[in-house]
Amino acid sequence: MNFYEMDPHEAHIARETLERYSGSDIEEFGSYLLLTNFSHYIRTFSEIYDVPLREGSMFRSAHSVKHDVSIVDFKLGSAAAALIIDLCSFLPKIKAGLMLGMCGGLRRHYKVGDYLLPIASIRGEGASDFYFPPEVPALANFLMQKACTQVLDNNHASYHIGITHTTNIRFWEFNDTFKKKLIETKAQAIEMECATLFAASYRRKLPIGALLLISDLPLQRDGIKTKDSAKQIFETYTTGHLDKGMQAIEAMRELLKHKAKGAFRGKSPKTDI
Repeated sequence: MNFYEMDPHEAHIARETLERYSGSDIEEFGSYLLLTNFSHYIRTFSEIYDVPLREGSMFRSAHSVKHDVSIVDFKLGSAAAALIIDLCSFLPKIKAGLMLGMCGGLRRHYKVGDYLLPIASIRGEGASDFYFPPEVPALANFLMQKACTQVLDNNHASYHIGITHTTNIRFWEFNDTFKKKLIETKAQAIEMECATLFAASYRRKLPIGALLLISDLPLQRDGIKTKDSAKQIFETYTTGHLDKGMQAIEAMRELLKHKAKGAFRGKSPKTDI
């Protein structure tokens, strides 16, 4: 049996692991999933929708029964991104998910607070090699990104569409060789999860998109995010980002209701193509 053939016990083990890591019973998870790296986001979700926070051995989670939406703070980086997709793809009701993350904008005309809608990500992290050979692109789910575009347009939000570079290197800003290579790729933004999320979700047949907030402009002078600027970004943009994410989930729900093309969710989360 190779890696991508489902073991009979895989779903059972994945669901038990998710329960341990998230502090939530499988039955609590909704049909739609929001993913975040930030405790501030999940606390804000809990306050806005008046739902309790669950804390497991690794993640925090919260669930709005009214909206049929769950949110998980899965922490940082590609390894965590691969893990959360591998686990959540076995949720019995799951239909789609959306990453609400932050990224560094790599264009001079970008502004902090703009949104970046990635259509694809450069696989610079290495974790996605576990799911596909290097020549396979890491693409966001078209239908989920279509839903996000509708929401951003309806809200007259300032946003950009492009490609992100996903890296495992946190302090790449001080590596001139890396920066030169990054510029050569012509990526519009840089972050640490999207390529892994997109590759793993495609392998697992779970439609996943991303709605990213540009939180700093690291190639510009004094553009790197600091402790003070990060605090200001959370205070200024979290509520709006969450609200647009929830609107995108509702838009996705409508698209799926009308059987729009672009969702590849099958009858089971098996990993066959």
